[in-house]
Amino acid sequence: LLIEHDKHEEIQLSARISGKKVSIFAMPGAFSSTCAYSHMPNIIRHMDALREKGIEEVIVLTVNDMFVSREWANQAGAFEAGITIIADSSATFSAAVNMTFDAPLIGFYNRSIRYALLAEDGVVTKFLLEESLSRITTSGADHLLDQL
Repeated sequence: LLIEHDKHEEIQLSARISGKKVSIFAMPGAFSSTCAYSHMPNIIRHMDALREKGIEEVIVLTVNDMFVSREWANQAGAFEAGITIIADSSATFSAAVNMTFDAPLIGFYNRSIRYALLAEDGVVTKFLLEESLSRITTSGADHLLDQL
């Protein structure tokens, strides 16, 4: 679901990114400490540089329902920064691209593995899988910018 301030819309991600240069940052869950305090701020901090590299849309995809995704985006300043929020609430997309994991101890089931990617006209040209479990080392906007 595409999440906005006051509405949501079911979309096909492939159609959304077709014909554009897009970055997607996938995260396990809104309000989790690494997502909220490291990953999202890293993206917001580098929005101007991403745009300067010709990225037309910056998407954050998280496995949460639309209400949690919207509230997190509002609190984090994601909408104001121009970030597109995608709520993969049932992990349909994440599972389809084989990027899910479970961490029962913390209540995470079928969550997205953390990664960043660059897609050009719907084709993934850069894929950066996060190497750390608790820090942003390879999936942040800064690392994606280093790869461009």
